[in-house]
Amino acid sequence: MPLTADDVDRFEASRPRLEAIAYRLLGSAGEAEDAVQETFLRWQAADVDRIKVPEAWLTKVLTNLCLNQLASARARRETYVGRWLPEPLLAGDPMLGPADTAEQRESVSYAVLTLMERLSPNERAVYVLREAFDYPHREIAEILDITEAASQQLLHRAKRHVTGGRTRAGIDEAAARRVVEEFLAAAASGRIEPLVRLLTEDAVAIGDGGGKVPARAKAFEGAVAVAKFLRGLFKPGRSKRALVGGAPEVHVWTANGEPAVVAVVDGRVVGVMCLEITAEGIAALRSQVNPDKLGRATARWAAADRGEPLFTII
Repeated sequence: MPLTADDVDRFEASRPRLEAIAYRLLGSAGEAEDAVQETFLRWQAADVDRIKVPEAWLTKVLTNLCLNQLASARARRETYVGRWLPEPLLAGDPMLGPADTAEQRESVSYAVLTLMERLSPNERAVYVLREAFDYPHREIAEILDITEAASQQLLHRAKRHVTGGRTRAGIDEAAARRVVEEFLAAAASGRIEPLVRLLTEDAVAIGDGGGKVPARAKAFEGAVAVAKFLRGLFKPGRSKRALVGGAPEVHVWTANGEPAVVAVVDGRVVGVMCLEITAEGIAALRSQVNPDKLGRATARWAAADRGEPLFTII
């Protein structure tokens, strides 16, 4: 039976929540959109009049589609060129979903999305549904076809894996922005010493070029190594301009709820660097420069009130 207008409206009302869940599960906006569209096709083929709780039904279908996707994604990432990092979402993107609680904000942070790659598909699903969307374990158990006790155990393991990589205390948003501005000033100066002072001793820098843009597969580790890398990254050069199609304008922004540096050429986002800032300093810099993962950021950037760049790498 074809869907009625009310049936379609019911699905569309759930779409933002479904997309936010799928993005957290998959780390890719494009794959999240595909999973939600496939969920709609399942909804379209179902006898919706017999579905007692549409929200629960849609969440179950979507989650299981994402779990299947995660299994195949892991196989694909084994052959991925270089380091795989999530697709960044700039501030204001509706796919970021709810951000009312600390758990919700953390669950979509670039740092946690990266750490969630350590989790099994079921651990990731329980973590996302519980921490970001406050589903009770009873409902999570029904979605995943497991027991409540198993759901609780999976959450415990997931939180141990995720929080094990985030043991430092954070700082407030205003202070974080000041650190980013200091960081960019230091990077633009071409001197290593001011950069080292802003980094933690065990700072790391990683990047994802996807084989399309040069990005070192092995992380830079330690304040001095990271500072030297950053000095070279922000140093002007003809080859860099040729690589990205012009002189990048550098902005301080927010991506996935974290302080970020956004590089833009002629309105096109060519790089997003998310900074993990703690009370001890900048602990990690994760850069997405794969153009296949920056299309949504570019579309969001076009709609943003951007202001003037801090500087341009000429």
